[in-house]
Amino acid sequence: MAGLHKGDRIALLTSGGDAPGMNAALRAAAKVGLSLGLEVLGVEDGYRGLIDGRFRPIDLRELDDNARRGGTVLGTARSKVFPTAEGQTRAREQIIKANLSGLVVMGGNGSLTGARVLSEAVTASGAPFGVVGIPASIDNDIGCTSLSIGVDTAMNTIMEACDRIADTALAHQRIFIVEVMGRDCGYLAMTAGISCGADVVLTREGDKTDEQIIDQVMRAVEAAYARPSGRRHVLVIKSEGVRFESGALKTAIDARISDKYPEVDTRVTVLGHVVRGGSPTALDRLLGSRLANVAVRALHAGDSQLMAGWAIPGQTRASSRWDPHVTLWPIEEVLTETARLHAGSHDLVRWRVRALSEAEPVLYL
Repeated sequence: MAGLHKGDRIALLTSGGDAPGMNAALRAAAKVGLSLGLEVLGVEDGYRGLIDGRFRPIDLRELDDNARRGGTVLGTARSKVFPTAEGQTRAREQIIKANLSGLVVMGGNGSLTGARVLSEAVTASGAPFGVVGIPASIDNDIGCTSLSIGVDTAMNTIMEACDRIADTALAHQRIFIVEVMGRDCGYLAMTAGISCGADVVLTREGDKTDEQIIDQVMRAVEAAYARPSGRRHVLVIKSEGVRFESGALKTAIDARISDKYPEVDTRVTVLGHVVRGGSPTALDRLLGSRLANVAVRALHAGDSQLMAGWAIPGQTRASSRWDPHVTLWPIEEVLTETARLHAGSHDLVRWRVRALSEAEPVLYL
């Protein structure tokens, strides 16, 4: 793909689950694009808006005002039509109709899969259409990046909630099961467990049976209530990807403790979409801005079908020439690595599982 020129038109699109820091990334992408002489549009409601041709001029004042807020000013939606041949044809037609030369896609696995689909699109002049991705997923489940937009804010939200829950758990000597997001990746539960001093961390990657999970929680209960004084409560952090439903786990634990600890209550708190919201942390604002800067500059330079990822320890791929902490990865490779993360076959997942297993005895001290 040839590089873009002054006056060429690009669009910004947010897709999939929203993540705090998306607005900061949109602001940076728009400002960098305009500084390079490009015309920058926004696509409303993700791929659904792309199919419908819902483009609008970027309002820098709106982005300045919203960069400190969660969500995305462009909106996001999951399209059932875009994955179909008809939907993809309509999207390519809208790209030509809007005279677009490139697209920046911000989102998770599904969003980047959509970006790959657009590799066959062309511009109104018949030139190859440029697409660059930016990882945004609070689950931190995207390959080829050590961090995705929204993860740090989600972690801080969980930590604050668990700190508050720990206060009431201690006051009443309760067992609290806190469920956090993470359908295909237990990263949030793992890191929250360490940050919050949880007694038990349950993730899908742990691949334990229901009985093994109950036994793990009961070991923590026995350890906590065997203490003559001090901390006498139990905090269990559970990823939503764990097959054992939180309510059913509570029922099983209550049955086990009813005779020996009749005074101990078990409570379940599902944080759910609370974890998605809130003002982005400084790290997420910076991360979004730096990833967006490289993504737009790469698109302007003529690069395509790449994702801007945050540097991975020990990576052999060279960093981008615009930021030493940002690396451009082929989207095809990103999707392959993401699939391995979700399947649990990635070395990083194996290390996380091993680290949690080694840490479990320490949590009971």
